[in-house]
Amino acid sequence: MSIATILVALVLGFVAWKVLVGLVKFGALAIIAVAAIYFLSQGGAF
Repeated sequence: MSIATILVALVLGFVAWKVLVGLVKFGALAIIAVAAIYFLSQGGAF
């Protein structure tokens, strides 16, 4: 494998990792938001 191929693979891996971490963060925020709306709708938040 040439150095250019290795560099391209590293860049693609880095971008894929950033996208994956972003999706995990977004998913966690969505779960928290749904849980908060559920508790508020049940009247059990306060």
